Amino acid sequence: MTKLLIKLFVKDSRNVSDPAVRQRYAMLAGITGIVLNLLLFAGKLTTGILAASVAVIADAFNNVSDAGSSVITIIGFRLAGKHEDKEHPLGHGRLEYVSAFIVDMLIILVGAELLKSSVEKIISPSLPAVSTATIVLLVVAVLVKLWLFFFYRKIGNLIDSAAVKSTSIDSISDTVATSLVLISTLVARFANVGIDGWAGILVAGFILFTGIKAAKETIDLLLGTPPEPAFIQELKDFVKNYPEVVGVHDLMVHDYGPGRKIISFHAEVPSDSDINYAHDVIDCIERDMHEKFGCIVTIHLDPIVTGNKEVDEMRRLAEETAKEVDSSFTIHDFRMTSGGKHINLIFDLSIPTDCKIPDGEAAQKVAEKISEKNPDCHAVIHPEHPFV
Repeated sequence: MTKLLIKLFVKDSRNVSDPAVRQRYAMLAGITGIVLNLLLFAGKLTTGILAASVAVIADAFNNVSDAGSSVITIIGFRLAGKHEDKEHPLGHGRLEYVSAFIVDMLIILVGAELLKSSVEKIISPSLPAVSTATIVLLVVAVLVKLWLFFFYRKIGNLIDSAAVKSTSIDSISDTVATSLVLISTLVARFANVGIDGWAGILVAGFILFTGIKAAKETIDLLLGTPPEPAFIQELKDFVKNYPEVVGVHDLMVHDYGPGRKIISFHAEVPSDSDINYAHDVIDCIERDMHEKFGCIVTIHLDPIVTGNKEVDEMRRLAEETAKEVDSSFTIHDFRMTSGGKHINLIFDLSIPTDCKIPDGEAAQKVAEKISEKNPDCHAVIHPEHPFV
């Protein structure tokens, strides 16, 4: 069914990097969710009122919030797809993350309201009047929500959308929620025992858990998280395929929304290279990376001395000493200058963000160890933290 809907309503569906195609996917996901959730709401509300079941009624209003979530997702995609303007030169892509966060907040709100009504039901219990129609409707609702979960997950993964992925999480939580309501309804029908309120608390707990988890993931996207290690390695391997580049460091990946990444890094080239030729190579790498990864790329050219035995020896000394202080330390931008009474070893010390050693102390330890090994050397160290 999902493949058929995509074929019918998403033109050029394979070109998922195109913002227009992403919007078509979002419209398909949103409209499908609105229609199915409103149908489920109408059926559950009617049945819940007739059966006097707080769990069924609460589940019905959960479907209304889901329809609202789909509307928000559509609006978020429309706004995120707007072109850059004077106030937002990097575009509006992060509005998609904002819409995802609003959906997450709606999930949490529904969970809180359901928890409240379930506690009230436990305090003032009553046995719901369960009909065969109620049971059939709940079974259908479980199947529809399960299908929506797979539907949203497929589209969310295809276009790498936080908003659609949040909606898929909402759908699986609804599947579990409605299943619990169905169980409580069956118990009331065949065992004549009212567990409506307790089932509502379980449903509320699950909804709150999934909502809070999804909200945390969306907040992480808004604040900025490091890209996947596999993507970082792919970037480095791509650059190192150019024989003129001998190293890469200070890599940064800025995420301004799906399909809106800016990459910057320092590319090390031999210092004896022709500057015009090296600059042309860097320009070629920027263009090739933009074509392959669809990102804006800015590269800083870093000349380093290569093929000099003394410099190579001192670089190894600095690298090995840094590893002795902490195995996670790395160095780059290494330079060596001769002073009147000593040799200056100038380099950047890359310290992981989770390192317990303060930056200044780490740099001092490395410098002292270098001086102990070679009293003629004086280390000038600039500590920094990697961004990936």
